[in-house]
Amino acid sequence: MQNTKTQRLIVSALLLAIATVLSIIQVFKLPFGGGITLVSMLPIVIIAYRYGTAWGLFAAFVGSLLQMLTGFDTVSSFFLPGDNQLILWQAIFVLFMDYIVAYTAVGLGGVFRNKIKNPSLALCLGAIFALFLRYIAHIISGAVVFGIWAEWFFTQEGFYSIGSQIMNSFSGTSLSVVYSVFYNGLYMIPEIILTGIVAFIIGKVPQIAQKSN
Repeated sequence: MQNTKTQRLIVSALLLAIATVLSIIQVFKLPFGGGITLVSMLPIVIIAYRYGTAWGLFAAFVGSLLQMLTGFDTVSSFFLPGDNQLILWQAIFVLFMDYIVAYTAVGLGGVFRNKIKNPSLALCLGAIFALFLRYIAHIISGAVVFGIWAEWFFTQEGFYSIGSQIMNSFSGTSLSVVYSVFYNGLYMIPEIILTGIVAFIIGKVPQIAQKSN
């Protein structure tokens, strides 16, 4: 039993380290935060699949703290004087939703491990589900705090056609929500698709998709 717990800690620590490194490597980065990574959330999904939801949520929470550490410059800018400084409640809300809630939600990536017999499919659907929850957390944060940028965003070059249609169809809170869905979708939707594909492939490797209590 002790060896099993030790092995779980070692494997989880290694996968969290891999996830942290992969999150730093962004193949596409947006100017106001967010970017497409090399499936950086997949290692946490694997933890959740191997060891269950409770352990997955704990590991994902630790991962969220690591994300805050690696993104310390961005996080600190919310609180310190400067162009990115937010009102205190906004800074705390962004920190909570964009880091704690968003990344901890990835710990639900193992919800299908005992519901779907095919490991590849279970891991793939779990990854899609978990990252979609992360996407929702970013949408809420963006709509509440950063929705003020909606009009500016949709009037930028490259958004003239769709931007004008959106501006004519939405206003106020609804425009903020549409903006957040659109902006966060620019990186989260490709991230979800890419992670789901790789998860399906990885799930075919018995050693990786092995379940443990």
